[in-house]
This record gives sequence, structure tokens and C-alpha cells, in this order.
Amino acid sequence: MALRVVFMGTPDFAVPTLSAIVGHGHDVVAAYTRAPAKAGRGMEERRSPVHEAASRFGIPVHTPSTLRGDEPASAFAAHDCDVAVVVAYGMILPESILSIPRLGCLNLHASLLPRWRGAAPIQRAIMAGDAETGVAVMQMEKGLDTGPVAMVERVAITPAMTAGELHDRLAGLGADLMARALAALSRGGLTFRAQPDDGVTYAAKIANDDARIDWSKPAGAVNDLVRGLSPFPGAFTTIDLGKGPERLKVLRAEPAAGAGHPGITLDGALTVACGEGAVRLLQVQRSGSKAMTAADFLRGVPVPAGTRLG
Repeated sequence: MALRVVFMGTPDFAVPTLSAIVGHGHDVVAAYTRAPAKAGRGMEERRSPVHEAASRFGIPVHTPSTLRGDEPASAFAAHDCDVAVVVAYGMILPESILSIPRLGCLNLHASLLPRWRGAAPIQRAIMAGDAETGVAVMQMEKGLDTGPVAMVERVAITPAMTAGELHDRLAGLGADLMARALAALSRGGLTFRAQPDDGVTYAAKIANDDARIDWSKPAGAVNDLVRGLSPFPGAFTTIDLGKGPERLKVLRAEPAAGAGHPGITLDGALTVACGEGAVRLLQVQRSGSKAMTAADFLRGVPVPAGTRLG
């Protein structure tokens, strides 16, 4: 049975789920997303990926600045929806909205709840060195990602996997999972289980200080940071290439043999000593430049052994 759905999401991660819902024949009566924001060198207003996708499907798009108050609730209720599907919307849903859909509000979250509730579950899982993660469909309630879970899919985090690669893998899996959840919901067969009290962790939004590489940490932790923040926002360090210290993003690295004072290069191939062991930088990006392999970078700017990164 087709459901009347209000879809609520903003970034690229949410688009496959919207497409899957439409593709399975559900009636998406409205899409809620964040308002267009100025971006790029020309500071032109850009619509969110969900806004663009919904427009292609001919779905009416709403970009309210708030969902609190009688007016937003009345406008939401007018959609007469069976269910709301929320995927990385970026705005908290008050109880006045959560209570409106007849069959509730389903959220697709990119972690194995209750681990990594919050804003940055994909990045935090890799940064913490987790061996697996996944996606979960849960019933939304007032708390932050605290609702009961209906369905999950697990994914192994391979040693070289970046946040960007994991993001794309989970986006596809999550779309299929939500489509299956809606099918079960339409038959009255979607059941939920409360999250356990043990194992709760929070995936705080990535701050600038989180992205700075601490070379005093073991090589494995440094590599996990690099993977967890690639391609965005990118782990960074500083280096003096002849004109004073400048920021250098590190987008790929790998553990390497060697030891020395943390933050000092051990050779001319961007092998950097850590608190334990060393890492070799494989892909880097200078401010204002494109990402490039370490080999291409070193052809333009040699970095001899003994160079300090900070």
C-alpha cells in the first residue's frame, strides 16, 4: 500500500532515500529542507541537494526557518500525511510536529544506535577506529536519537576506508532499508525495540580543533583521524614551505615503518613520525589548491627529512 509521506532532509546523504521512496510508489506530498544558503566564491544562493532532487520529482518544497509554533504545525498538518521520513534534516522536530503523522516519524540514522547518536556519526566512527558501523531506522521522539529502533544494516569499516567512501556506502544501504521499513509499515508489520542503556556515545559536530593532527598520538590514531575527516573538512597540519607556516590538509595516509620525534619527517617522501610509529602522507592539499598525490606535491615542493609539521 502506498503511503502519504512528508520527506525531511537536506544533504547528499538524504537524496538516495528520497529517490527510493518515490521509486517504490509512495506519494511524497511535501519535502522539507534547509533554506538556500550563499556559498562559493561568488556567494550565490545554492539550494540543498534534497531541494534540487525534490524539484526534479515535482514535489512541493518547504524551507521554514523554524518548526516551532502554531503556524508551522498547522502547515505541516495540512499535508495529511501517514508518515514523515527524516534523513539528516538539520533541524530539531518539536513534539507539535512529531505528533502529527498518523504512523509517526521515521528517522534514518547513520550508526548502530545507541552508539554515535548525534550530528557526525560517520566521521566519529572512523575517527574512533571502529571496526563496523551501519544504518538504523528508528521511531523519532523528543530525545536526541533516543527512539526505538526497527531495522538496522551493518557495514564493516575497512582499514583504508574514508568517511566519504563510508558515506556513499551507507547512503545506498539506508535508502534500501527505509524503503523496506515503509513497506513493512504499510502492512502494519514494522516493530520497534527500545535502545539499550549501555553503549551510548555521542557524535558531536566536527569542530576546527578536532581536525588538527596531533602528531604525539599513535600512528593508528593519526591515520583514523585522516580517514574520518576525508574528504571534508579534512584533517590538517601546518608546514613551512619557505614562506612561513601554512595549513596543509591531509586527505589520505597510511601507517609506515619508522620512529622519531613526533611531527618530524623521516625521509623525503612525507613519512612523518608519530607518538608511536609513523604515517606516510598519500594525498594532501594546500590552501587554495586542488588535492594532489604526495608524489605530485613533492615534485613542486620538496620536503626533506627533518621538516617539522605542527
